[in-house]
Amino acid sequence: MWLKKFVTVLILQFFGFITAQSSPDFYILSDKAFQKLYQNPDDCINYSLSILNSDKNIEHKIVLRNIISQAYAMKGDYVQSASTASHKEDAGENETLSYFVQTFIDYNLADQYQNLDLYNQSQKIISNLLSDSKLLKNEDQKIRITVAKLYQLQALNLGINRNLTTALENLDKSDQYIDNHNEENKIIGFENKIFRSAYLLRQNHLPEARQTIENVILSLEKEENQPYLSALAYENYSRYYFQKGDYTAANYQLEKALSKVEKLSFNPLKARIYESLSKNYLALHNDEKYHDYNKLYIDLKTKIDASTKEGIRYIVKLAENSQNKSIEFQKQNQFKRFWILTLIILLAIIGLIIYFLILKNKNKELKKQFEFFEKQKKREKIIPDNIQVSKEKNDLCINKNIEKDSNKISKEKECEILQKLEEWEQSDQYLSKSMSLSMLSAQMGVNTKYLSEVINNNKGKNFNGYINELRINHIAHLLKTDSTYLNYKVSYLAEYSGFSSHSAFTTIFKSVTGMSPNAYIQEISKSRTS
Repeated sequence: MWLKKFVTVLILQFFGFITAQSSPDFYILSDKAFQKLYQNPDDCINYSLSILNSDKNIEHKIVLRNIISQAYAMKGDYVQSASTASHKEDAGENETLSYFVQTFIDYNLADQYQNLDLYNQSQKIISNLLSDSKLLKNEDQKIRITVAKLYQLQALNLGINRNLTTALENLDKSDQYIDNHNEENKIIGFENKIFRSAYLLRQNHLPEARQTIENVILSLEKEENQPYLSALAYENYSRYYFQKGDYTAANYQLEKALSKVEKLSFNPLKARIYESLSKNYLALHNDEKYHDYNKLYIDLKTKIDASTKEGIRYIVKLAENSQNKSIEFQKQNQFKRFWILTLIILLAIIGLIIYFLILKNKNKELKKQFEFFEKQKKREKIIPDNIQVSKEKNDLCINKNIEKDSNKISKEKECEILQKLEEWEQSDQYLSKSMSLSMLSAQMGVNTKYLSEVINNNKGKNFNGYINELRINHIAHLLKTDSTYLNYKVSYLAEYSGFSSHSAFTTIFKSVTGMSPNAYIQEISKSRTS
């Protein structure tokens, strides 16, 4: 009998010890897992899985799975990230979860949407959580660091929407909820300083931005094994030099950044570094390195974009299948949950369509810019012999028109009109506001219909498109070759070029060159100072 009582006491003491030690010991381990997240995502995943497989506590499993989910996101594997975060240990677990874990789950979902560029969905969850006064006043350290991360996430959302002043205010709020009692707090603090420097740069507060990022770099040099944060800091520092037009110094910082993470799987960050390096080397006219880094960037970005697309599909599918298990809106009734899920699906689809349309349009504009600058280079290199060029064009014109329909304008007449057009293009008369098709035909002594037909067939556009392109090419050439024009207002350039309004000039300038007049002027100014 006494033996049975003794064994019972031992068992009770053992379980009491386990209960007392489980939570503190676990959060020491989870803090180490979070630290590994910023050191090596693959190590973090392996380390967290080893704890996950031996820990039976549902809440512990949720925390670990969300850390693993973040590790996959830092690798750029958004499908695996979403899959890991959405894993359910028990069908009825939401009814018994602690307040901290419920908040943590909602934060992680907001972070998932953020990673997939679904910013509106992310912002809704964040705003809902931060409107809870109970959450903001809670003194639990685990909840306070979650609030800090929520304010940080909100700052990132605001930064994307160019609301930089409010973004900086949210970083300040985030700082109020962190201390240095563990690694997670220290890491969030470093991230806040790096993001703050980035927003100050975008506000053109260059000295303050530089001081902030240099202090971060000095602090990180004293830390052991912080490759991700160091790379992020150096990449941010390079943007300061890029903004100053010092592309060599910018590349030096980017090479430092790349050396920190080149052998690690921080793919989204590496893609940013490759992109910045390619832009800098393009500005330095180093074609070899530009093409090398641009290829690395395109290859990695294509892989990440594909993962993003699949991740969005997974989230949408998950939302469709979750029915009444919507994590972020647990307290709402069945009817509201249905409509919220429908809205999320629609927003996700619309967001995906808009994202790829913007990406497609951006690539089209970049291609147009590249082609325009290539034409300018050819124009500068070729010094035409007018007589020879005219003769060659005449020969080409005659050869071309051998096969023309006899019912249309004769080949001799077309060649004559083309010759007159060439001479007219050399006169700059197209800069006159009053110039029109009828006026030009009168000046040339040519039938208006014939002139219009020749322009359409040989210039590939109607008269208005033809004369507007001549005007844009003329003013673009002046801006590049005569620095005086860089100081003029866009309205004067429009007037000088023969356009009736500032807006018409800007619209047509962008359609021809792929960029706005101001962007073109900035590009020319940079190339002069480099």
